[in-house]
Formats: sequence, C-alpha cells, structure tokens
Amino acid sequence: MFINKAKKLLHGKRVGKQGRVFLLMTMDACLIFISVSIVFFILRNENLYPIIPVSKWLIPTIILIGLPLYIFSNQYKSLTRYVGANSFFSLAFRNGVLLFLISFFSNFFGLPRPSISSWILIWFTLSTLTSITRLLARDLLVNFDKSKLKIKRIAIYGSGTEAIQLAAALKISKTYEIICFIDNLKSLHNRTIWDLPIKSINYLDKNTNIEEIFLAKPSLNKETIREVFLKAKKKNIGIAKIPSIEEITTGKTKIDSLKPISIESLLGRDEIYVNLEYVKYIIENNSICVTGAGGSIGSELCEQIIRIKPKKIILFEQSEINLYKLLEKLKENISLDTEIIPILASANNVSLLEKVLKNENIEVIFHTAAYKHVPLVEKNPISGIENNVLTTLSVCEAAVKTKAKQVILVSTDKAVRPSNVMGASKRLAEIIFQAFASKESKLGKEDKDYIPTLFSIVRFGNVLASSGSVVPLFKKQINNGGPITLTHRDIVRYFMTIKEAVRLILITTTMTKGGDVFLLDMGEPVKIFSLAEQMIKLSGLTIKNEENPEGDIEIVETGLRPGEKLFEELLINAEAIGTDHPLIFRANENYIEYEELIIKLKLLEKAINLNNLKEVLKNLSILVPEWKAKL
Repeated sequence: MFINKAKKLLHGKRVGKQGRVFLLMTMDACLIFISVSIVFFILRNENLYPIIPVSKWLIPTIILIGLPLYIFSNQYKSLTRYVGANSFFSLAFRNGVLLFLISFFSNFFGLPRPSISSWILIWFTLSTLTSITRLLARDLLVNFDKSKLKIKRIAIYGSGTEAIQLAAALKISKTYEIICFIDNLKSLHNRTIWDLPIKSINYLDKNTNIEEIFLAKPSLNKETIREVFLKAKKKNIGIAKIPSIEEITTGKTKIDSLKPISIESLLGRDEIYVNLEYVKYIIENNSICVTGAGGSIGSELCEQIIRIKPKKIILFEQSEINLYKLLEKLKENISLDTEIIPILASANNVSLLEKVLKNENIEVIFHTAAYKHVPLVEKNPISGIENNVLTTLSVCEAAVKTKAKQVILVSTDKAVRPSNVMGASKRLAEIIFQAFASKESKLGKEDKDYIPTLFSIVRFGNVLASSGSVVPLFKKQINNGGPITLTHRDIVRYFMTIKEAVRLILITTTMTKGGDVFLLDMGEPVKIFSLAEQMIKLSGLTIKNEENPEGDIEIVETGLRPGEKLFEELLINAEAIGTDHPLIFRANENYIEYEELIIKLKLLEKAINLNNLKEVLKNLSILVPEWKAKL
C-alpha cells in the first residue's frame, strides 16, 4: 500500500512540479540528518561528548545551505526515471562543494568542527544514501510504468556496442523485457551483460517465453541470419534487425528503429562493402541526371547519389506513378544543399533533353531508361527497340552537344550473345555508346583544347527484388498459397542485390577512360528451382511434391518463354581484364565506327517510324550480327 502511494507520488499523478521538488527536498533534508547521525553516533568517528555541540549547528547548517545549493545547481531538474551515472557524479560533486563551504565558514567563524576524516565520511555517506534513494525512486517509476503497458519479451542477438546501445534504448522505451543476449561466440556463453545471460542460438529450441529476436550484430553473414530466421520461424518468434551502420551514422534513423527481415534480404551472397568515399569528387556539388529514374536501378541510384550531396539531380522518368513514388522516397534522405528537378518525360525527347542538360549544366548522366522485360519486349519488339536504342542515341547526342563530362550506360548480361529482342537492343545501345566514345576520343586527340565526353558501359545480371525479378513474383505466389511457377527446373541465373550493383556502378565512374565496358562479378550462378525451394522454407512452409503430397506450396514448370535461355552467358571469362576493384572487370568488345553506325541507325529509325516490323528486325540483325532475327 505504502509502495503504491510512493509510486503515484513520484510519478507526479497527485503532485505537480513544485510538489515533486518539495518531496525531494524533504527527502534530502532527512538524508542529511541521517548521514551526519550515522557518522557521529553509529560509526563513532569522534568522541561523543565534543560531537554534541558540533551536531547542534552542523546538521541545521548543512540543511539550510545544502537545499538552496541543490536548487540553484539544478539538482531537482533532472527527470527521476532517467537518472544515470552522470547524475550521481554531479550529486557527489555538489555534496563535496557543500561540505567544503561549511568547513570554510566554520573555520572563519571559529565554530567547533569535526575532524577531516569525519568530513570525508559525511560526504561519502550522504552521496551514497542520496544515490541509493534516487535509484530506488527510478526503479519504482519504471516498474510502475511497466505495470500499465503490455511488455514484449525479447532476446538480442549480439553482444557488441550495437547490442548494448539497443538494450539501453529498449530499457528507456519500457515496452520490452530483455530475457537474454544471444551470440555465436562460445567464449561468451553463460557470461552476462547487465546481469542478463549470454546464450547460444540453441537456447531458442528450449525457451518458449521469447516473443521476438532483435538482430544487433552488423557483421552477421546471411548464412547465420538464415539459421536464426528458420529457428525463430519454427517457434513462431518474430525477428527484426537494427538499421545499417550507414543509416545510423548519417542520422537517417536511430538504432532502435527496428526493421522486419524480408525473405529477399536472406537470398544471394553476402554483400561486399563498397567504399563510396572515392566517388565524392564525381558527385558532390555537381549536377547529375538519371534517366529512367523511377525504375529499380534508377531509383536506387538516385537514393545513393542524394547521400553524396550533389548540387542538383535531374530525374527523367516517363511513368507518373514511378516518379511520384521516387520523390516521396527521396524526401527522407534529401540534403538541404541538393535541388531535385523531376522531369515527367521520355529521354527520347531529344530537344527537351538537350534543353534540360544545358540549362542545368549537367556534368554526369546515368542512362538507366530501358524496357527490360524479355517476354513483353518479345511481344512488342518495335516499342522495345525504339525505347532501348533511339533513347540511347538521344542521350549520347544531347550529352555531346551540352558538353557533359561523363555518361554511363546501365546494361545487362542479356546483351552478351543475345537470344531475344531485348538483349539485342541493349547490345546495340552498348555499340552506340562505344561509337560515341571512339568519336570523342579522336576529337580529343585532334584538338588538344577539346575536352571529350567520357562514355562507359556497366554490364551485369539480375538484381534481387527488382521489378522484373522472380523474387517478388515467387513471394506473391507463396503469400497466395501457391503454386510457384517457373519456366524450367534447370534454369540458372546470376543475382546480386540492387544496393551492391548500384554502388559498383558509382565506383566505375572513377575508373573510366572512355569506351569502357565494365563487367560486375555476380558471384556463383543460382538455380531458380533451388531459389524457389529456399523461399518456401524461409516462409516457414513445406514443399508439396511426390515425396510430400501434404506439403504447402507446389512448384510448377510452365516451359521456356520466347527468347529465354536456360543459362545466362558468363560475364567474367578468361578474356576479362581486372581493375583496382575485385568485383569490377573490363571487357574488350567489337563495335561499329560512328560514321557507319549513324547511317545504319537512320535506316532502323525509318523502319520504326513506318512500323515495319520485318525491316526493323532485319536492320537490328545487321547491327547486332550475333543475334539472328526470326523473320
């Protein structure tokens, strides 16, 4: 009964600010009396007879001088529920100042004084008692708050700085009860942090009280995260992770802004750290343009470019909804020094493109605009070729006319020995870039004062969770109860995350000499059938097949689509040339000289304008001889 009343009083339900201060002052006055009494009458540090006259003036004086000193030094301003080590150090310092002043005055006025050891004991006893009472008050308040809230029992995976910071933040939030820390280091098992045990991951198999696991160890690889994820799924335990160190250090989010773990984040290889410090001189305080800004690669490029603080960024995008979504997303990261200029138009509008590049003094262009969905482009070849080829030509012409410093084409592994219209159109886009690079290089050699525009190409395979990736499709099919559909059980693809791909694209801007074809190392190929199996298991479900007819999700083969390959061409081969970065290589590719190419492109453009499919495909096969059109 008394404890509940104390909780309510300390919580401020019945007393206001002044009442709270009065309560703490009364407590401190009592503690002063108790502290002096303990030193003089219990510890008996002095002879009893001389101490009686000392205590008669000393106790009232400490109270009369001490309480105003506490008020004016802001001792009562700190919130009781948040007192910590700094509060106790400040409290001990105030008590030291208080006793020093009283010792000085007693000497000045010739009052009877205790010995130096008694002064020290009074300081120590008073500081200890006031610290203990503040701690008790804090714990009473915290427990009182907890009793009114629904507390979630959690475990923190990790035992480093991030885990400690997260634990501290969660303690303040009062909505979580930390049961234990979990770590894979055997040397830490059965040790404690803040009296909480550190357990192995196998602890989850035995403990059923944990409702959620928070991953607070940035160095965890995907294999370990998958293991934790699967164990948590079996026990119906939720799982979330702290933001990346980059997000925390840039101030984008706080350490306790926990994110759920998506299935796609557990797929593929572990990301290799890419330091973007070297890219600063290309991006920072410069004007940048991204075509196809609303696409998967384009939007990630814009997000990462914004963080490097360009002077301005031009967003070329013909999809209104994609441009709107991108602008909403960029508002979270935008620097006050960066101007965002959205352009709702196709980059194939050469006059508008030239006007924008010239007026905004654009220095670097990332050309990501393209139709990339193989079956759709196969069904709509003229639209696909017009967008992928003629838009690329417009970008190159506008870049040269406006004297842009650098233009980067985002290409695809489907441009290597293409078997479909999309791949052939992207290979032709590469040839256009190579031809312009060759022309600019020649002009630079002929005229020493001429500064050539540097054209380069970055070629890579599939990215996880992009709009055209199988991962979102499989995820949707699993959520709908199946079946998962794939074209062939032996089909193989290369994968990397969008973030990693974009960082490597940015790194290539520091390496280009003009005409470069950069290849990104995609790692080991992934069997799509195995990917589907993995996604089913990570969803906590079972595969339905002949061996397990009662399973949850079935995998169904639908047959290869037009222009689809079983195996993508290997990007990195013996002829690839290494660079300063282990994941970036160079390739030597044949191309058509600018003068000859322009003549042939005019014939292709004429056929496109006439909507003559046969002539369009014929001209494309002449320009890209490794692709054979099915006329």
